[in-house]
Amino acid sequence: MYRYEKISTSSTPYILVDEEKKYMKLSGESFPENVIKCYGEVAKWLFQFLKTDFEIFTFDCNMIYFNSSTSKVFIQLFQALNEAGKTNKVIVNWTCSEDNEIMVEYGEEFQSICDNIEFHIRLE
Repeated sequence: MYRYEKISTSSTPYILVDEEKKYMKLSGESFPENVIKCYGEVAKWLFQFLKTDFEIFTFDCNMIYFNSSTSKVFIQLFQALNEAGKTNKVIVNWTCSEDNEIMVEYGEEFQSICDNIEFHIRLE
């Protein structure tokens, strides 16, 4: 079973992937110099995992800020999650401060492309 945990830095988020629990979490800020180095391994695992048959997968995302390169990665992740949602249950919990208008708007945009999954926007 794949398990990956990376502690946040000043420019990268906390990342947790637990295949056994069918769970993934991103939290913090994301503006890495190399977005492929930051997300490549996790994205590769996720794309492969989502092609398998699973009962439920939960993705918790609590971002404060991310740059345009990270946004492109997120779009790919959400498109893959949405595709998997056609045959499996996928839950996304997008949590952000209600004062962070940009993250609220991103949550709404991502939610709009995810019509096959449960997508919850939670404001703190």
